[in-house]
Amino acid sequence: MKVAIFSDIHGKILLPFKLVDLYQKETNQKIDFILQCGDIGCYPDIDNLDKATMKHAKNDRDELGFYDCFVQEIPEIKVFLDKLNIDMICVRGNHEDHKYLDDLEKQTQGPRFPIDIYNRVFVCKTGHKQEIKVGQETLNFVGIGRIGDRKERTNDRFIQEYEKKKIKELIKGNKEIFDLLITHDKDDRSQRGYGMKDIRELLDNVIFKYHFYGHTGESYKEEIYTNDITKSIKIREAEFNNSGILEKGSMIILEKNNTNITMEIVSQKLTNKLTKFNWKM
Repeated sequence: MKVAIFSDIHGKILLPFKLVDLYQKETNQKIDFILQCGDIGCYPDIDNLDKATMKHAKNDRDELGFYDCFVQEIPEIKVFLDKLNIDMICVRGNHEDHKYLDDLEKQTQGPRFPIDIYNRVFVCKTGHKQEIKVGQETLNFVGIGRIGDRKERTNDRFIQEYEKKKIKELIKGNKEIFDLLITHDKDDRSQRGYGMKDIRELLDNVIFKYHFYGHTGESYKEEIYTNDITKSIKIREAEFNNSGILEKGSMIILEKNNTNITMEIVSQKLTNKLTKFNWKM
């Protein structure tokens, strides 16, 4: 099983799918799923944009990609996604229409729910066990969405009490070893005054082989968590730089074979073929 991992697409919903399509054509290797570490840019109604998204959207229409392309069906996009036949599973970021996502979450019994017209983009419920299966292989993981706040603010971009409760339930009742933890925020070990303590508490009490996150604006980074087991990976945000290309570490491939997981940082020689100026063509 192979999965591609991205973070912080900010409305460029099609970009991960196009990069995966390019990867498959260039390498002749099949990707089974996409995982995404939040800041999807899920705004089905542009009247509900937050201030930051509204500001960026004035100069970059890509910020409105969900509204433009994933609310009402566009035939050529549907044909492309149907042919590709890959789903993207995300966690919430802090830049989403959380009321829209809350309403969908309340209507869903399972651990994740579709958010788009094509039923190709899914959001994980925070703290719920997730599984994806391909043949005899199973990848098990947990997602934690939104961000933490040391000031304990409760507006909807911050982790909510029902989500904190679910994480505590997972810590109390779990005896599994998980393949992955997917979050938007990082844990709160940093001395810089940000991060989510609930992520740290989960990592301190449950074993994950890998933890992937975005949000912070830092470059790609790998480190071993304090448990000496979990490999913590800061995914570079899928944002085009001043030269119009993605930075190193914006696209990661994980391959699971039995219990073994290997990781590939996709070369910029490949990702540079889709730039700010041509990726939508």
